[in-house]
Amino acid sequence: MSSEARGARRGLLLVISSPSGAGKTSLSRRLVADHPDLALSVSATTRGPRPGEQDGREYHFVTPDAFAGLVKDDAFLEWAEVHEHRYGSPKAPVMAAVEAGQDVLFDIDWQGAMSIAASAPEDVVRVFILPPTMADLSRRLHARAQDAEDVIQRRLGRAYGEIRMWGEYDYVLLNEDFDLAYAELAHIYHAERLKRARNPWLKGFVQSLLDETL
Repeated sequence: MSSEARGARRGLLLVISSPSGAGKTSLSRRLVADHPDLALSVSATTRGPRPGEQDGREYHFVTPDAFAGLVKDDAFLEWAEVHEHRYGSPKAPVMAAVEAGQDVLFDIDWQGAMSIAASAPEDVVRVFILPPTMADLSRRLHARAQDAEDVIQRRLGRAYGEIRMWGEYDYVLLNEDFDLAYAELAHIYHAERLKRARNPWLKGFVQSLLDETL
């Protein structure tokens, strides 16, 4: 079918979660880079920027008081406290994007994934990324050299609880080989875009076919 024959579609909310260090951020960034119709949701957070991060690119860095005000104003699609900091996804720009046919990707934890699923159950697609082993997860966190040792140990301790939430997701991928995991993630995204419910233009198009006379 030609692109001219296609009509407007409804966007989707692609939620990707994993324990820290399992690869969700790397997979998310590559998927967004390869697909112009997919935008990364930029969350607000109360944590400080890591080396190389920029305000408005990785996160909107806000004060705890400013974050509390946004919560009070019901400005988040979801928000949660993770590793002693708060994170939240702005509601208005995300839902406006979906209505306009734009897909939005969320690189968030399981708490946020559950909140988004409750808020927009027809729009959300949830993917959980597993590490091949816990030892490999520890190695990746240490290799990043972004956190102090006590922070790394807290992240590893919480990873067990995060992994136990795998059954709440629509898809679960093992990130042992990055290229393979990425290919599988891309296949999921492409298939979800083609679902009938996300392409309301199909009803009119099919009727036009049925109305044709030969």
